[in-house]
Amino acid sequence: MPPLLTITYQFFLQIVVILATYRLLWPLFRRLGQVQVVAIMVAGFLLGPSVLGAIWPQAQKWLFPTKLTIGTETVTHPNLIAIYVVGQLGLVLYMFLVGASFKLDILGAHTRQAGATSAAGIGVPLVLGGVVGWWMVDSGGYFTDKVAHWQGGLFVAAAVAITAFPMLAWIVYDSGLLNTRLGTMSLSCAAVDDACSWVLLATVVATAKGSVFGAVIAVGGGLFYLLFMIYLGRPLLARLETWTPRRDSEHTGGLPIAKLSIVLLVLLTASWFTDLVGIYSVFGAFVAGLMMPRGEFLDRIRERFEPLTAYLLLPGFFIYSGLNTQLSLILDGSTLVMAGVVLVVSFAAKFGAIGLAARWQGMSWYEAGSMGALANARGLMELILLNIGLEAGLISGKLYTILAVMTIITTFAATPLLRLFTRRLERTGKRFGPNGVQPLETAAAGT
Repeated sequence: MPPLLTITYQFFLQIVVILATYRLLWPLFRRLGQVQVVAIMVAGFLLGPSVLGAIWPQAQKWLFPTKLTIGTETVTHPNLIAIYVVGQLGLVLYMFLVGASFKLDILGAHTRQAGATSAAGIGVPLVLGGVVGWWMVDSGGYFTDKVAHWQGGLFVAAAVAITAFPMLAWIVYDSGLLNTRLGTMSLSCAAVDDACSWVLLATVVATAKGSVFGAVIAVGGGLFYLLFMIYLGRPLLARLETWTPRRDSEHTGGLPIAKLSIVLLVLLTASWFTDLVGIYSVFGAFVAGLMMPRGEFLDRIRERFEPLTAYLLLPGFFIYSGLNTQLSLILDGSTLVMAGVVLVVSFAAKFGAIGLAARWQGMSWYEAGSMGALANARGLMELILLNIGLEAGLISGKLYTILAVMTIITTFAATPLLRLFTRRLERTGKRFGPNGVQPLETAAAGT
């Protein structure tokens, strides 16, 4: 086992390389109309075995070792564990900030539209993804032997149906849509669809281990947590807003240390509990943020935590995912055909279902098309799902790579499509506003 000092300075070097790669990519991605988180995601992919490992394998294995041999036993390298833990901390902090930014007032005004659109966004991908997953189990090589046809169908259905809630939140924020009907409904649909996808995943993982009880615990535990936070957690957390900003020995940068400690305790306990029951920490963190009282205290927390979380901690998750992606596994003809099918089904199922449902709910074609485009931003949540499937022994490296490549392509396409619809709408003298499509002057006055 390497000394602790060796693990530490190797970890610091890894973070330096990740951040430097992202910063080198960002000018190019900005010109391509992307948001920064896409550049971070691609940086993780480039530093993995598929790109850096193919160009300079010795350097890649030295810089990002994944295995360590101790005598006759091979174990996970401690630096990979460190990257994983830092990435998980970044995930829960970021999901908390996303929940804290959620506009509940706008959602309340459009509950019916959001519900119908969410149903389409989960129903169509469930059917199409289920068919593809069943076919994959029949074909062999994509799932492990312990996965039955229906379990494979549910896993791919979850992978097709999911939308990267944190990724989508970043795109919505960067695009100036946070206070619009489009942004809020897109986030609402993503939250509902992701929750359904996690229930599907929990069912597959539990039943593959021979435990239907595990799936019941996941659903029941998640429901218990949600009700607890609504009826007990939210009233208690509301007391945190009763403070006056000042600087003294009990404050740091305008934040009261005692109350900040309470927020962190709630966040980490929520993440632990939802991980324990099988709904996973990201949703525990999101609900905790959702239940926070809106006001100056929460604004200060977001202001202090967002840069550190997004640009230091979260990249650890992307490099961990990139290390599990190997393009060499999918370069044969039949696998490339399967990858193409997965890509087409994934994009069409979300874009078509969400777009048509939104249009049916009375949205304009511009707004409906934008919702369909945003729904394909799978990045972060898809990678979480794939990592869970891989670690649970459900999927092969081949299927992991197929779905990771699909994730990168569909996420990469989301922002340019959104901006295409936005530009065309603005040519008509309108833009997206809190109540839908509005004249430019009206929408601007309301922001």
